[in-house]
Amino acid sequence: MARLKVGVPISGRGSNMAALAEACADPAFPAEIVLVLSNEQGAAGLERARAFGIETATIDHRGFPDRAAFDAAVTARLEAAGVELVCLAGFMRLFTAGFVEHWRDRLLNIHPSLLPAFRGLNTHERALAAGVRLHGCTVHFVRPELDDGPIVMQSAVPVQPGDTAERLATRVLAQEHRIYPAALRMVAEGAVRVEGERVVYRNDWNNDGLLVDPPLA
Repeated sequence: MARLKVGVPISGRGSNMAALAEACADPAFPAEIVLVLSNEQGAAGLERARAFGIETATIDHRGFPDRAAFDAAVTARLEAAGVELVCLAGFMRLFTAGFVEHWRDRLLNIHPSLLPAFRGLNTHERALAAGVRLHGCTVHFVRPELDDGPIVMQSAVPVQPGDTAERLATRVLAQEHRIYPAALRMVAEGAVRVEGERVVYRNDWNNDGLLVDPPLA
């Protein structure tokens, strides 16, 4: 069976991209990364991708007159590589609605909160300020609104007494690296589909949309 061809846009160190690449290095995994693309020439994740033998490309957003022109160039480069699914991994640019609709239900993102809570930036600091007892991360299909879209998988991390944003972020990042490959597998195997604005799971995946680490008593 052909493996799903994945493109991964990044802007920085690419730690979630590396987690996906490690999973895809297994020939039995149902997806393969065919392109890692960055808007930053010096993104550390580009070198990490090349170490996995993955093709890389840079498209500097500063060279375009507007967001739509940049997005069109990104789409063209992804499609030239044969990309069928896009997995955002720390890509620090907001895409236009036109880009999102072009890739509708073929565009995944991972966000460091239990969406719909704490959309946007500084999620760990905001979670601590709000006094929540559970924080975590979410893999979701992308919609034009910020950090919105049907949820594929989440992992919940208990907030511990005395937590700092840095300590909490470290534990959440470990879960990001755990669930992004798992969610990609689900999508690549056809174990999920989008109905309306909700993800529906194939019967044998019904209990795999939420992880808690460590498990709650």
